[in-house]
Amino acid sequence: MRGYFGVGAERISKARNLGTILRTANGFGASFVFTVQMHHSLRDINSADTSKGAQHLPFYPWPSLEEMQLPARCTLVGVELTDEAIPLPSFRHPMQAAYLFGPEKGSLSDEATAMCDHVIKIPTRFCVNVAVATAVILYDRMISMGTFENRPVMTGGPPPVSRWKKRAVSDE
Repeated sequence: MRGYFGVGAERISKARNLGTILRTANGFGASFVFTVQMHHSLRDINSADTSKGAQHLPFYPWPSLEEMQLPARCTLVGVELTDEAIPLPSFRHPMQAAYLFGPEKGSLSDEATAMCDHVIKIPTRFCVNVAVATAVILYDRMISMGTFENRPVMTGGPPPVSRWKKRAVSDE
């Protein structure tokens, strides 16, 4: 997969959620993690981030949206459950993106939403936990960026590669 992505959270209030976001971002291969108006120390976060993501990828704790600096040509994608947001299954992920999630008990600020190039939503009946939302978005990015073969038509996974090749030859 080409490109890069970062993961961020605005005004996150629970250290364990941020730790889980760091672990998830690290696991899915994020290029960086950031926060805006974070209220925790990295020591508080480490209890939920057993991968020690902040030690393995750049971590930017910006005090405000005005001080946030994303790489050049990076598309800011807000994640928020609103009527206007693009449903995740209909969204094409940018090659160079930073995903911004809102706080646990609230929404992205109007200022953050205005800065976003796109706002997407996970089409659920109600908001899910911010750490869960991060995992869903990053999983969707991974499978939609062409990293894997198309899903088979029948239930189950594709046959082993060696069977594929034999079958393709015998069908000719």
